[in-house]
Amino acid sequence: MTQNEVGAGLALDGVAGVRNFRDAGGVGSLRHGVLYRSGALHELLPEGAQSLRRLGVRTVVDLRSVPEAADRPDIRPGEGVEHVHAPVFIEQRWPNDQDELYPLMAEYAGRSVVVVARRLLATDGAPVLVHCASGKDRTGVVVAVLQSLLGGSEAEITADFLRSNTELGLTASVAASATAHGTRPVAAGHLLGAIGWIRSHHGSISAYLLAHGATESELAALRALLS
Repeated sequence: MTQNEVGAGLALDGVAGVRNFRDAGGVGSLRHGVLYRSGALHELLPEGAQSLRRLGVRTVVDLRSVPEAADRPDIRPGEGVEHVHAPVFIEQRWPNDQDELYPLMAEYAGRSVVVVARRLLATDGAPVLVHCASGKDRTGVVVAVLQSLLGGSEAEITADFLRSNTELGLTASVAASATAHGTRPVAAGHLLGAIGWIRSHHGSISAYLLAHGATESELAALRALLS
């Protein structure tokens, strides 16, 4: 059994103590077993840590704000796993309205995407796990940008993005009474608002990442490595 097949099996079963865990591969040319996404690791159980090690995860990138990460610090999966803090928002302040939030996340998430890309390159494709609090909003945008860079179609990327609703048990009835972002379902229009902001301000995903410090050679290497 290949590492990708092992990874796909574990992703289906989840990681104990971690919400919304899954493989981000299979979208565009992004292969399975190199990029994982999830909610925070502050309740990671020992058997969950063992699952991450079996998947070969070598880097965890935390997108949460400084106060969030300090309030609920990640439980480390074990020796040999690097933890990188790359917050989309430094402070725990952002718009309450999701239609306003997503374009703003696109504006600020570029540096975080570049961090994830460079960790993938530095580890020569060893799996990286990227997460925020619930794994649906900030993680959704960061992962969607990478999937788009790897040629994912709008339909593919949106379908993966919307899986968070199922994984987290978020429904329209929940949305009616939800007060916090973590309890609100995501909608296709949210992600399209973020991607639309990127394209209207930068023209393309590649140009967006170049504007946030990536180089042409890094983007080319990333496409070759992850495909």
